[in-house]
Amino acid sequence: MTNDDGIHAEGLAALVRALDVWVGEAPAGQSREVVVVAPDTNYSGAGAAVGDMYLKPSLAYSKVELEGVSRIPCFGLDATPALCAIVGSLGGFGPRFDVIVSGINAGVNVGRSVLHSGTVGACLTGTQLGMSGLAVSVRTHEESSIGYETAATLAVAALQDLENAPPRTVINLNVPNLKLEDLKGVRHGRISTAGIIKSSTKGIPTLPTEPFGHVPLTLGSSVPDLGDVSDEADDDDGALVAAGYASVTVLRSVHEATDDEADGLARAAIASMEARR
Repeated sequence: MTNDDGIHAEGLAALVRALDVWVGEAPAGQSREVVVVAPDTNYSGAGAAVGDMYLKPSLAYSKVELEGVSRIPCFGLDATPALCAIVGSLGGFGPRFDVIVSGINAGVNVGRSVLHSGTVGACLTGTQLGMSGLAVSVRTHEESSIGYETAATLAVAALQDLENAPPRTVINLNVPNLKLEDLKGVRHGRISTAGIIKSSTKGIPTLPTEPFGHVPLTLGSSVPDLGDVSDEADDDDGALVAAGYASVTVLRSVHEATDDEADGLARAAIASMEARR
């Protein structure tokens, strides 16, 4: 398990406590093991970045005790979420695991923000190593949130389905900031076109004329508080969360395009470059 808000984030603690109970409820004859390897600082928006690894021959870690957790060892690592996933899956913290659980993030990861999310990025990185993942986010900025318990309950329920899914599958779960009994339901959400940045200019786009300055930013609707989603379809992920539903979206990681059109494009590009050479 990892996250991008850091080892001391309340969202992570809520999910670890839920998984701690889940470990203790393992059926007779079965064993469940969870290890937390999370960044020792906030890496929100880090995506799948790992940094300049040539400058890091080793990574510092510290063991962390989380309140209410008795069965799960927890470590803070001087690393991004994606790097935590890599190190955790390659033997740095015990045997190889089957699934990466990432979250609970303070703020939704919907629309185009899934590409930039450190929460989702950790899971997508895991798929490159053959692992499946569950990314969990809540619509809140608050350190303490009623939605964390709701999201933790839903996340634990989804683990069995993820275990039975094809390898390299990622479930992206986004949850409103509501108590479980107030949740309208869980729906299959499509990735919307909403982005983190809606605009990087005011007025007509122009080339800056001064040697120094600032580029103004207008945040889009996929920021954690969810802005105006009136232009989204009813089954878009952001619209579902805004309407009081939990949204479930299945993601696939980076893979080679093997269709005929992609093959034709590769051949054309190769011919052009060979001619240029």
